[in-house]
Amino acid sequence: MKLQHVALQTPIELLQPAEIAFGAGALTALAQFAARHGLRRSLVVADSFNAARVESLGLPGEVAVFGEVKPEPDIPNLEAALRLAERFKPDFVIGFGGGSAMDLAKLVAVLPGSGQNLQDIVGPNKVLGRRVALAQVATTSGTGSEAGIRALVTDPATRNKLAVQSRHMLADLAIVDPELTMSVPAAVTAATGVDALAHCVEAFTSRKAHPLIDTYALAGAQLVGRYLPRAVADGSDTEARAGLALASLYGGFCLGPVNTTAGHAVAYPLGSRHHLPHGLACALIFPHTLAFNAPAVEEKTAAVLEALGLAPQSNQGGILESTRDWCAGLGIDMRLSAHGVPENDLGTMAAEAHTIRRLLDNNPCDMSPADILGIYRAAF
Repeated sequence: MKLQHVALQTPIELLQPAEIAFGAGALTALAQFAARHGLRRSLVVADSFNAARVESLGLPGEVAVFGEVKPEPDIPNLEAALRLAERFKPDFVIGFGGGSAMDLAKLVAVLPGSGQNLQDIVGPNKVLGRRVALAQVATTSGTGSEAGIRALVTDPATRNKLAVQSRHMLADLAIVDPELTMSVPAAVTAATGVDALAHCVEAFTSRKAHPLIDTYALAGAQLVGRYLPRAVADGSDTEARAGLALASLYGGFCLGPVNTTAGHAVAYPLGSRHHLPHGLACALIFPHTLAFNAPAVEEKTAAVLEALGLAPQSNQGGILESTRDWCAGLGIDMRLSAHGVPENDLGTMAAEAHTIRRLLDNNPCDMSPADILGIYRAAF
C-alpha cells in the first residue's frame, strides 16, 4: 500500500546552527567567531589526523586538544574527553573532524559541570542546557553532524549505540569548508558520500517525511549523484568536493526533524559489533533497504534512481541491482564477508537491529527480524 503524502500543514520544527560558514576558505570564520565573542579557552575534539593540524584553526588564547577520537566512539572514549574538559574548563568547544569528533564535541559541550552524566541524557530532550560556545568544523562529507542535534556513543557492554538528542547540542557555528576534505582518500570519500546519500534518501522516504525536508533531501541526493563519482575519481576536483560538502550539510538538515530509518538501524550493528566505519556500513546496506521499501514509496524511489542517473526500475530486484552496482562503481566492495563480518553473527545482528525502534518505526514498511536477516544474507 502506498503511504499518504504528509500534508503541508503538518507541524514540523527545523533547527539549524545560528551561523553556517560554507565554501572554500570558510575556516577563517572560526577565529573570527572566537574573537567576536571573547572566547579565550578552546578545547578541540578531534581524531589523531586532525589533531595534528589544529594550528590551522587559528584559535586565539589557550588551546587544549583531545586528539584521540575513535572511529566508532564508545563510552570510555567519551569519558577521556570529559576528563580533559573538566580539567581545562573551556569556554569554547570545537568538533574538528568527521561525525565521531563532532558527536563527542556535542557531549563535551553539555556534560561537564552540568550535574548530569551520559545515562541521564540518553534519549530526546533530556539535556538541561549548555554554558560554553560550540562550533563544528566538518572535514569529511558524510555525516552532516555539524548541522544536527544528535550524538551517538557505543556502550561497549551491550555493543549498542546510545543516542542523545537535544537542541542544546546544536552548534553556534558550523563550518563546511570543502578545502578541508581534499585529502580524504577515495575509499573514504566513496563510503562517506553514500552515508550522506542515505541520510537524504531515508528522510525522503520516511513515514515522517515532510515537504519542508523533502526539498533538502532530494537536492542532497541529486548532488551526490552528480558529484560523488567525480570526487572519487579525482580528489582534487574542487567543484565535486564542494557539491559533496553541500549534500552532507543537507543530509544533516534532514536528520533533526525527520531522521533516518531502517538503513541506519540495519547498518548500526556492523559498526558496533564488527567495527566497520559508519559510512561503509551504511553504504553496504543502502541498496537493500531502498529496494525493500520501494513498493511503499514508488514515486520517491523513482526520484532517487533519477537523482543517481540510473534507469527507471519497476521491481525490487532491479532497484537493488542497479543501486548496488552504482555503489560498487565507486570502488566499494559491497559484500559484508569482504569486510570481516562473520556469517554466524548475522542472526544476532538482525535481532539487535530490530530493537532500534527509534529508527525502524520511521521506516515506510514494517521490517521483521526475518526481513533484516534476509538483507544481511543478501549483502553477505
